[in-house]
Amino acid sequence: MPPRTEAPLPVPGDLSDTAPLPPPIVRGHSRWVPVRWAELPGFEQDNTTEAWNAWIKSCERPGPTFAPLCSEVRRLSLATPEEQRAWMRTRLRPYRVEPVSGPPGDGLLTSYFEPMYDATRQPQGPFAVPIYRPPRTLGQRKPWYTRQEMDTLPEARAQLQGQEIAWLADPVDALILQIQGSGRVRITEPDGSQRLVRLAYAATNDQPYRSVGKWLLDQGLIRDPTWPGIKAWLAANPNRVQEFLWSNPRMVFFREEPLGGIDALFGPRGAQGVQLTPGRSIAIDPQSIPYGTPVWLSSPGPLLALNRLVMAQDTGSAITGPLRADYFAGWGAQAGDLAGKLKQPLKLWVLWPR
Repeated sequence: MPPRTEAPLPVPGDLSDTAPLPPPIVRGHSRWVPVRWAELPGFEQDNTTEAWNAWIKSCERPGPTFAPLCSEVRRLSLATPEEQRAWMRTRLRPYRVEPVSGPPGDGLLTSYFEPMYDATRQPQGPFAVPIYRPPRTLGQRKPWYTRQEMDTLPEARAQLQGQEIAWLADPVDALILQIQGSGRVRITEPDGSQRLVRLAYAATNDQPYRSVGKWLLDQGLIRDPTWPGIKAWLAANPNRVQEFLWSNPRMVFFREEPLGGIDALFGPRGAQGVQLTPGRSIAIDPQSIPYGTPVWLSSPGPLLALNRLVMAQDTGSAITGPLRADYFAGWGAQAGDLAGKLKQPLKLWVLWPR
């Protein structure tokens, strides 16, 4: 039997990009306007090989539009950026994302990350803030108890008894973990051994999310709603920490996952159901951009200048509208510092099959 050979990838056709453009596409609250590849800022300079791992991750759970391209995407994993760009020009067309109504303008880019904390399996010393798995009665009451009620009502506390996964030392760290939706935790077990695990999003109490930064702004307590500004206010007002925490009634519950090997090189699973890639995964509004779509992202700064290929792989309660994206920065203190400060203009182009 002759050796099995793969069919060659399509040979790029005319890359002059002068053919007539198709009409715009309306999707949800967004309008996609076809453009020339030359409109994408920095397209020729991006190291697209860094984004290819994220694209291959999306191909683990592709939607019907991109599934036919996944075999080619996988075979291009070792290609050069020039070869990957030539393939994209052949197979895809860029569309500028705009709102259906109103002026195009700029969107908003923010960032999120996977926190890293120390914890204990049992409460001890300063480690007295519980992180919970979903309570067994969660589905029996919608919405479930608020954050304040969980701290104060005996019936709510009784239903949380025994659902503690681990204990953190700082209630604000616990809040950040819940806002981000997942985290890496180094847990000290009762025998003194330590394990690195991921606390992954499992459920919420179905209460509305309220921004703690907006709560502070609305009361005129701060001018800087970034996490450095919030933490500075908390340090100066320790007697108001509990009030601050209760301003957000939503609570997130977690499940524990092992973290080792190749899993440690990627982030948690996003809403698409695939692991996120630092610097190459974004959260979007799926009513405007489908999960698994390659997106060209451009943001000029001032904190971080970005012109790069990213993948739409996640969403979030605050990520709504066509020109809104949350950039996954990775994990740890450096990523947290970026995520706590990033808030800058944004332009997006979806790269859609021809």
